Amino acid sequence: MLYSYAEAVQQLLWLGHEGRALKWDLNNIRAILARLGCPEQTFRSLHIAGTNGKGSVAAMLEAILRAAGYRTGLYTSPHLVRINERLRVNGADVSDDDFAAAFNAVEREIEALLASGTLPAHPSYFECLTAMAFWHFRQAGVELGVLEVGLGGRLDATNVVTPLVAVITHIDFDHERYLGYSLAEIAGEKAGIVKPGVPVVSAAANPVAQAVIRARAAAVGAPLVEIDTAYRVEELRADDDGHYEFVVAAEDGFRLQLAPALRGRFQVRNAVTALAAARLLPAQGCALPAESIAEGIARVEWPGRLERVAHQPDVFLDGAHNPAGAWELVRFWEEHFSGRSIHLVYGAMRDKAVGEIADLLFPRAATVVVTQAGSPRAASAETLAQVARTLGVDAVVEPESMRALARALEQAQPEDVIFVTGSLYLVGEIKRALALYPESMRLAAGKRGQVPVSPGLATPAPRVPAPKSG
Repeated sequence: MLYSYAEAVQQLLWLGHEGRALKWDLNNIRAILARLGCPEQTFRSLHIAGTNGKGSVAAMLEAILRAAGYRTGLYTSPHLVRINERLRVNGADVSDDDFAAAFNAVEREIEALLASGTLPAHPSYFECLTAMAFWHFRQAGVELGVLEVGLGGRLDATNVVTPLVAVITHIDFDHERYLGYSLAEIAGEKAGIVKPGVPVVSAAANPVAQAVIRARAAAVGAPLVEIDTAYRVEELRADDDGHYEFVVAAEDGFRLQLAPALRGRFQVRNAVTALAAARLLPAQGCALPAESIAEGIARVEWPGRLERVAHQPDVFLDGAHNPAGAWELVRFWEEHFSGRSIHLVYGAMRDKAVGEIADLLFPRAATVVVTQAGSPRAASAETLAQVARTLGVDAVVEPESMRALARALEQAQPEDVIFVTGSLYLVGEIKRALALYPESMRLAAGKRGQVPVSPGLATPAPRVPAPKSG
């Protein structure tokens, strides 16, 4: 049978949580791709792993390649509002019809593999999506695909490509249940994307992680570029809006001024990482003028990362979901909002380092509203309130996410700042609700002292699960 777009999405959601399949090998994805005629070999690729920043670096690299005139594909996870966001060609999300076509093509081959006994069980959500992305990129005539690892690297379904360049961004603790409980173990999983002879760019700053990546690169003969030794940042300056401008310089005389479109000092490091990867491409046969690097980084879009969605008060959405992300968020507050009251709307997944993150964020906020994203993995608002109480913080409990935002808007004055953070699931839920009810924010800000009753705030936003990638 042929599935419609809605049916295809539902079939994928029924496959459930990707983590269950993480410790398998790559046999499933290889078998599917072989049946599809190896679409991953029809375009050249760049492969990106890491704990924090890999999505931003992937988006920057895709924008750079598009600025240079290449037909690009971008495969990322998770999505914020619609699953289509994960598969993009030339900056545009896959259409519903093309998504359904990709699903039907992949599902047809999976059924044949199941019938023949080649596959013992149906592949996972992320394996299916990865095969769909590669199939769609072939159909769309993609020349260069930028692929973000879902989880880890070594056993991730994307790790079937031999890329032009591999990139490893910042490495820190996250997903310990799957990747290991030491930085060496986590770095080892991330370094699993390093292939023999393929240049690798490393933005790892921790000495333990650096040593693991160096050892892996040396073992397989992969040329290694470590951004901290290869490049330096000069003339760094920031505006009041959180955007940075700076010059990147190298020992070979290279100099380029960059002005990332994305907010936050951490995007400086991400931009240097993207630049380092882009500068390796000409040696791999891809013409890429320096102007394209500056243009792509200046135009890149990556929602849900210090994304401002309203003014007076300013409302930001940020998917900081681990301690490293929380530290960067605190740094952003200290550098750009000193002296202004910050109101926090916080929701998190149960398997995250909630106590450590809360310890960083909650005491610095004027008010804290704890809420619960629409995911089976979400920590309850009451559980988060208990964490707050252990820190001496009296948090407001509001399980419905848009009502939680409304409660923060009650407390905030026009000159204050509201941050919605803790989970990309929460950020996506808020973005979906605001897209459905664009008047919600304005109406809420105009009704201080009471919980707003506009449709977008009084009615729970539709909750569309976004299963975890891996």
